[in-house]
Amino acid sequence: MAALVSPSRNASLWQRWRFHLSALMLIVPIVSAPAFFQADALFGGKKGLGERDIGEVVVGPWTARMAEFKLIEPEAEGRAGYTKSFVMALCPACVDQVKAAYLRVGKPRNVRTAGALFSGTPYRQFAEVRIPEKASADGMLWVTFEGWDGARYQTSIPIRTASPLTAAWLEKRGRI
Repeated sequence: MAALVSPSRNASLWQRWRFHLSALMLIVPIVSAPAFFQADALFGGKKGLGERDIGEVVVGPWTARMAEFKLIEPEAEGRAGYTKSFVMALCPACVDQVKAAYLRVGKPRNVRTAGALFSGTPYRQFAEVRIPEKASADGMLWVTFEGWDGARYQTSIPIRTASPLTAAWLEKRGRI
């Protein structure tokens, strides 16, 4: 007759906690699902353009709706400095007329410094604008549209109107 060998202590612990680990593998996805679906709705456009609507912007003969993509302070991008994401949707009549749209903090000096290029479909375009070191909360966000005929139009939006959170961040950064 053979004697039964008792399992080692480590094997016994593994046997005991295996059930708890498998339950944890089921609970973690369930707990994180709401955040996933909220982010999916934002990125998919089901929650509108962005988290905070700026409103209609008239640039020359064209109009566009703009929004802050996320309600967060500008993000550090390493050597590039800080950036903030905005979203724009051209009016249906403007889609065939606007060749490019740009966004910049501070007035562009010339065409080559128009700012961040909006990219994406005409009904949901993204731009990640760089926040300069010398920017102030009282500064302006400049929107430049370029038409297929070569015409360029510009308008400005106060940073406080476009992104109150960014304006507060700029004030806080200026005091430090």
